Amino acid sequence: MLDERTILLVLPILVLQLALMIFAIVDLIRNPNPNGPKWMWAAIIVLLNLIGPILYFVIGRRNY
Repeated sequence: MLDERTILLVLPILVLQLALMIFAIVDLIRNPNPNGPKWMWAAIIVLLNLIGPILYFVIGRRNY
């Protein structure tokens, strides 16, 4: 089983991953015209865990 120290080390990473994923999905829904299809970015955000939301904010989001 996992000991307490391991859980305390992994928990912040999981919280960061979940927060980034939620923020990226909400931004994608509100964004009328991202770079590429929305379905593709939704799949990238969800399937690539920590890297997916970062890729969306760097590449997929258009700033007007």
